[in-house]
Amino acid sequence: KNMEAVQTYGRKKNATAVAHVKHGKGMIRINGQPLELLEPEILRFKVYEAILVVGEDKFAGLDIRVRVRGGGQTSQVYAIRQAISKGLVAFYQKYVDEASKKEIKDTLVAFDRTLLVADPRRCEPKKFGGPGARARFQKSYR
Repeated sequence: KNMEAVQTYGRKKNATAVAHVKHGKGMIRINGQPLELLEPEILRFKVYEAILVVGEDKFAGLDIRVRVRGGGQTSQVYAIRQAISKGLVAFYQKYVDEASKKEIKDTLVAFDRTLLVADPRRCEPKKFGGPGARARFQKSYR
């Protein structure tokens, strides 16, 4: 019984997605639901493009299960697509061969760097003397 599987994660702001990639029949599930049901549907293509850019044939023999928590809708979607593409690359590196891994990686990076590289931006804390992190209250002389 071959238990060839890899675990990868994707992050965006406070959302964290963990992907399990193993041999299977092309199933991709987010929190136990198939990808077709991912809400909001406008952002569903953001996850699909991670798959379509390298070609669906690369996913045909793999099962991917993603758990995602934290953050909002958009950042969860970005975390999911990052976890999926990192998982694909890691799986190919570990169980297929270096050349096809490099090919996939180059394709993904050429398309969108955030698919493999986490976006380090975080929310800056609010300070006193103003309504936000940088903005200050208006100055008035009377």
